[in-house]
Amino acid sequence: MHRSAKRLASLLTCAAVPVLLVAGCSGSDSDSSGDASASAASSSAAKPSPSVAPAKFKKLPNPCEAFSKDTVKKMLPKAKDTSGERGTSTDNSAHGTCSWSSSDENGVDGTQFRWLDIGYQRYDSDPGVGSGEKRATDFYTKQVIEAKDTKSAKKLEAVKTSGTGDEATAITYDVKKEGNDFKNTTIVARTSNIVVTINYNGAGLAGADTPKGDDLLKKAQAAAKEAVTAAAKANT
Repeated sequence: MHRSAKRLASLLTCAAVPVLLVAGCSGSDSDSSGDASASAASSSAAKPSPSVAPAKFKKLPNPCEAFSKDTVKKMLPKAKDTSGERGTSTDNSAHGTCSWSSSDENGVDGTQFRWLDIGYQRYDSDPGVGSGEKRATDFYTKQVIEAKDTKSAKKLEAVKTSGTGDEATAITYDVKKEGNDFKNTTIVARTSNIVVTINYNGAGLAGADTPKGDDLLKKAQAAAKEAVTAAAKANT
């Protein structure tokens, strides 16, 4: 019986060894996992939050005051209202539009029609989508593409316009509407985080001569420079 008790004690000791080994291994894995989690948390905390440069311009000018009175009169000799018609906007600091029209009637010689509109779009910086300047650049590119894709446009040309903000493109083309030949000029300009889009077109109605495209282009380019300057002045 003494030998049986001694043998039983020996077996119990041997059986306990694997259990202790497993427990030891298990404790080692737990410590390793804890260290890894702590390291990952530390790395995440050390990672800086994304940041973008602040937008340069915070305001927009009144779009109906983007051009001088003299400019409006030159572009629209018989404007119905030189002060323009301002479009509605839910945020005047981010978006603004204004339009003018002119009908210069000359009896049997027909009528000279002119149309002018301007649109301002301003972008703030947003860490999620980029800086105000980048967002404006993307919108500028989109506006130029849309102007080039005008339906039924003929003789379309696009040229860079120097001295107008950071970048500017003038798109000219002809379109026939209700039997009348219209000369169109669209200028898209960007100054930092603001994009300016100007549409200027004209036609000779009721037998009047069709206006010269080059003349409309020059006037629109001069107006675009004024519009860009107005954007800068609004933020001084």
